[in-house]
Amino acid sequence: MNDRARSPYRRRAAAALSLLACVGVAVATPSAGAADGQKSTRVDNAPTTATKPATWSPDLTSVTSDDVNVRYAKGALSVRDTAFRPASAETGRGYGAQVLAPETLDVPVNRVGAELVADLPGDSGAEVVVDVRGRTAQGAWTEWVPAGASGAADGAADQGAAVLPRAVTTVQARITLWDTAGEARVRSLRLTAEKVAAPRTEAGATAFTARVFATREGLVGGTTANGHVIRPNDHFVALPSRRGLSPNGSSQYSVQVCGPARCETAPVWDVGPWNTKDDYWNPSPTREMFKDLAQGMPEAQAAYETGYNGGKDGSGRTVLNPAGIDLADGTFYNVGLNDNGWVTVTYLWTGDQTGKSFPTWGTDVRIRQQATTASPEVARLAGPTTVNVKCQVHGQRITVDGITNDGWAYLPSYGGYISNIFIDVVESWLPGVPNC
Repeated sequence: MNDRARSPYRRRAAAALSLLACVGVAVATPSAGAADGQKSTRVDNAPTTATKPATWSPDLTSVTSDDVNVRYAKGALSVRDTAFRPASAETGRGYGAQVLAPETLDVPVNRVGAELVADLPGDSGAEVVVDVRGRTAQGAWTEWVPAGASGAADGAADQGAAVLPRAVTTVQARITLWDTAGEARVRSLRLTAEKVAAPRTEAGATAFTARVFATREGLVGGTTANGHVIRPNDHFVALPSRRGLSPNGSSQYSVQVCGPARCETAPVWDVGPWNTKDDYWNPSPTREMFKDLAQGMPEAQAAYETGYNGGKDGSGRTVLNPAGIDLADGTFYNVGLNDNGWVTVTYLWTGDQTGKSFPTWGTDVRIRQQATTASPEVARLAGPTTVNVKCQVHGQRITVDGITNDGWAYLPSYGGYISNIFIDVVESWLPGVPNC
């Protein structure tokens, strides 16, 4: 019903890689900004076809609230404060990240090339990484996929192709800098997107689940890898890879954490513990590092339990616990932990994402086995998040905060139904979602 919009809780949701590390060379000059005020300007404005890739240069000059500890000055992007470290990762190097504006394309693509020009002194230990992701017309984002990194001692660049797991119509890039001496400068970035043969994937129909060791992050007052300042009783998690890092304030990548007492869905807002390139929830062939480990086995756990990698993490530190996830205080205690311990984690952006994505609203929202409040609870959303809806049914008619509706959305990642009342759109019957 349209009267849902009157609820006080309603919130409208607003190629092969060529990566060059060089000094004093420019290959693309970003313009002042896109026509819509975004941080991206198309270089090639001709219609995109199968034989003519789309090419554009994101605008590095505009530093926004989505960006962390970076500045643009004297024609280059750099780390603002080399003393800053993400709360969970403890990498020992200054950190900064810029999330660039998404670019909407004329046709679906699944391969993105990146041409980066950066000043990286060979003995500085500095590193620049470009990650890209894509969003389908249904609203689901892929993981961030590394498009390559620069920072080898001789100034050479790693080569690779960012091939996305599915065709997308919107592409977004992120630049991450690691810099101790404050000498790294990113001059320009040029992106090229096209459609190639779809890669073979091993994603299952349901989101991947693993049992991992959880530690309490704490660190109130610290800043996470996405720029969130940690508060008392906070609700978020850290995972040891940038691939599932949500932009600040968003729940685009979330996990369901089930502890001794209950389950909670929380966004991924930090990178850690131990590693920063250990996407252990992915199948071994697509894992960024530690490809010889089984899917679901964090590198820190293998190092701690079996002496993998000499008992050290990816940075050479001796691993003192097998943690594969950090939990903010509110999440830690809410799932029933009083000390570090084992939890069951579902990585909700994995698995079949062919449905349509929607934001939710409300707190402690229950997901049921069937479309009725008498059905057993299978999960609970602690706060607003993003869900993938496969289909919807007419079920029990319920009323919440003056809103009445009998529509229920099926969430394949959870294996259950949520009342359409808690889907943050005006329509009572979700647009573009088929009947179950």
